[in-house]
Amino acid sequence: MSRLFAQFVFGLYGLAGRLAAPLVPLLLARRLKRGKELPERVQERWGQSDSVRPEGPLVWIHAASVGESLAVLPVVERLAAMPGRPTLLMTSTTVTSAKLLAERLPAGVIHQFSPLDLPAAIGRFLDHWQPSLALFVESELWPTQLSLLDRRGIPRALVNGRMSSRSYRGWRRWPGLAEALLGGFVTITAESERSAERLRKLGARQVVSTGSLKNAAPPLPVDAEALEALQQALAGRPRWLAASTHPGEEEKIIKIHKALSKALPNLVTLLAPRHPHRGEEIAEMAKAAGLRVSQRSRGRPLTEETDLYLADTLGEMGLLYRLAPLVFVGGSLVPTGGHNPLEPARLSAALLTGPHRDNVIESCARLQAADALITVENAAGLEAALLPLLRDPDRVAALGIKAAAVAKDHAQVLERTLDVVLPLIPSADGAPVKGRTLHQSKDLSTGL
Repeated sequence: MSRLFAQFVFGLYGLAGRLAAPLVPLLLARRLKRGKELPERVQERWGQSDSVRPEGPLVWIHAASVGESLAVLPVVERLAAMPGRPTLLMTSTTVTSAKLLAERLPAGVIHQFSPLDLPAAIGRFLDHWQPSLALFVESELWPTQLSLLDRRGIPRALVNGRMSSRSYRGWRRWPGLAEALLGGFVTITAESERSAERLRKLGARQVVSTGSLKNAAPPLPVDAEALEALQQALAGRPRWLAASTHPGEEEKIIKIHKALSKALPNLVTLLAPRHPHRGEEIAEMAKAAGLRVSQRSRGRPLTEETDLYLADTLGEMGLLYRLAPLVFVGGSLVPTGGHNPLEPARLSAALLTGPHRDNVIESCARLQAADALITVENAAGLEAALLPLLRDPDRVAALGIKAAAVAKDHAQVLERTLDVVLPLIPSADGAPVKGRTLHQSKDLSTGL
């Protein structure tokens, strides 16, 4: 596909954005009603801000949701601790990520919701914040956003870049568009050599495989008092955790609990849905199946009568992984692609996953090679694997030790990523961005 055709397509995209702009308030109103936007901050989605931009250079870091935000937090923390650092602005898209970042961002780091990918919204955002550098996390490729950065000569980099096999197959049908979006990044750190090679074939330059930042994060934090209280409530009871589950998995988890409890009458299943707002739906499903549910978001305590402890809260996975030595990582019994198994591995959990784990295939392969991960093909396989493990705490502990050892091997990913990123960061006195190769950026914003 020619460069000219790519310009034409991006022009059409920008025109479509302008034509659709009158309908966006309706979309945002619907999202507000569903709790997916914050009423007091919805203007940020239009690129407007009540925050004053500090003087001096500013680095904009964008992470779409909770997973990307957690992955890049160690980088943000290191940048925030730099002497003479520039102002750091972090954006995200979801309400859950905003709440998480409000608790976890270092002092002085500004958070905003990311602007919609509309010319006017992106323009207002850039006019106000005037970033010296933009760092995007994983796979955020919005044409208007990237094109307007290029038009203004603002360098952009991609960290923890990821290209799944499905996305790669899709982009290969439009190689010119892929090159237009990827070729403008001055550098990319890729989460794996597989992703790095796919990104290079699609036109990215300066791609370095550093490993996944999700593998390098420190153990998730925990509230010590909450942990002690729940450990006392669970004392002596067999238990397992179904973590980051999706629709289609919770029904299976409920049935598995009912089957296992025939052999283990004192069993407690802990369930943490990937999207906590689904808690009410899951609670009703479990109650309809005859389970006694304690719902954490409603302050229901875990008692001797509890069958299912529904942890439908945000930011408490560190608590749950410490409570349950045996963890099924969700998003893998349904074709979602799986979730990061190294989070529970860092806390010495014995791990199980289903067959769908394209998003975390390399981490799973390393865990499996170390005999630290059990893969099941379906719900029946999960039930069959769980029963002997719940009866054998010594084997569970041994699996957890192996998993923790694999997680520890990834500790250098953060340093490798920072080796690439730090030369791009401007100092607070306005010194030029080091290592910048702006000639690589392509102004493909014609018509935007």
